[in-house]
Amino acid sequence: MELTIYGAEAVCASCAQAPPSKATAEWLEAALFRKFGNQVSVRYIDIDQPETEADRYFCDKIKSDAYFFPLLVSEEEVLGEGFISLKPVLLHLKKSGLAIKEAGAGEP
Repeated sequence: MELTIYGAEAVCASCAQAPPSKATAEWLEAALFRKFGNQVSVRYIDIDQPETEADRYFCDKIKSDAYFFPLLVSEEEVLGEGFISLKPVLLHLKKSGLAIKEAGAGEP
């Protein structure tokens, strides 16, 4: 399953205490890899460089102040904005049918 983080180099003015978007994407990818292995990937999209029509839609929404960034989206469902919390992401992934990998499974 792919998750997308939309953001920018600059910190969102309304979320001054939040980490930068790219750092959020890296943190989330590392946290989810520990729980789900390769079942989940995190894609980072700069709001000034959308790659797809869906990206353009969410980037435009951020630019029009409909959402704060970083904005986390899964299959066009918004999972979080501004401060991204791990708990709702984990609930979404479990609800989507992904299984948490067993401790030590596939690790050296």
